[in-house]
Amino acid sequence: MPKIFRSSAVLFASTLVLLSGCHKGPQDGVVGTVNGHPILRTEVDKAYNAQLASNPQQTAPSADQADSLRLNILHELIVEEIVEQRAAKQNLIATDSEVDAKLAEMKAPYTEEQFQARLKTANLTLDELRRDIRRNLTQTKLFNKEIDSKITVTDGDVNNYFNAHKDSFNLIENRYHLAQILVTNQPAQQSSNLQNSKATTDDEARKKIQALKNRLDTGDDFGTIASNFSENQDTAPNGGDVGFVPESQMKADPTAYAAIMKLKAGQITDILPVLDGTTHKVAGYSIYKLISKEPAGQRDLNDPRVQQNIRQQLHESRSQLLKASYLEMLRDQAKVENYLAEQIFQSAAK
Repeated sequence: MPKIFRSSAVLFASTLVLLSGCHKGPQDGVVGTVNGHPILRTEVDKAYNAQLASNPQQTAPSADQADSLRLNILHELIVEEIVEQRAAKQNLIATDSEVDAKLAEMKAPYTEEQFQARLKTANLTLDELRRDIRRNLTQTKLFNKEIDSKITVTDGDVNNYFNAHKDSFNLIENRYHLAQILVTNQPAQQSSNLQNSKATTDDEARKKIQALKNRLDTGDDFGTIASNFSENQDTAPNGGDVGFVPESQMKADPTAYAAIMKLKAGQITDILPVLDGTTHKVAGYSIYKLISKEPAGQRDLNDPRVQQNIRQQLHESRSQLLKASYLEMLRDQAKVENYLAEQIFQSAAK
């Protein structure tokens, strides 16, 4: 069952810190601004406390870790505000009726008592959940208008892709089109996601993957989350797309195989452990999405499934690239003041 939770994971952490020693100091309680719109310390503190509360058995963070987490939360709030302001200019803010419809959809699997219990567990009020739903719907509407509506996949594109990958459509066994979000606890490994986000300990890895799962459960796009936070260098740039995996290969990981076999297209697994091939110890955590299942057999371009699959892959690939570029442009156009970053930098630099 999906968890109702809005996490405060890292989003574009490394590129939004603007340091300046020339401006006037911030007002009390304001930790940042976006085009003059204030972001309050209370917002950061609430998200910070919620993230700690989601892992009550973890040790308390050190002062440096706490500062880092608060910075990451503030960076996400900054990006959210940038996107919100852009959507407002385009008259794309989600309406109350749209929020109500999505909320009803989320409540449908539960009784009212169960729903309220899940809210309490996630340390969310109904108003806060409605705010998060509105944010997700607004972002979707903005991306649909500014990005997805501009993507065209022609018949020529499909033909060219098929001819370049014809061998991959001759299936000798069932295969599964998967996407993955991977978080490892290996500090030596590098990360190539948009956020340069990397867990370095098992505690950090578990916290990070749980935060990402919470975001997926409240409607965030799998590909966007994977691009920003997945630590798989090969798939993060493509929205976590692993491609088609033969069934025999999947059976090498019985836990993941069993979880994926229960999915319908579009569904995601729970958090799964990733074991080191040599030590068989937990080396990280992953979440899989089943995009589609392809039964064994020969495929040709006249097969509607082949054409649909190619169009979907080409569209998703272009969408992820354009989204990353679009957010970069919005950040460049916004005037951002990050007072918290300045305070931390000045304190540490003494």
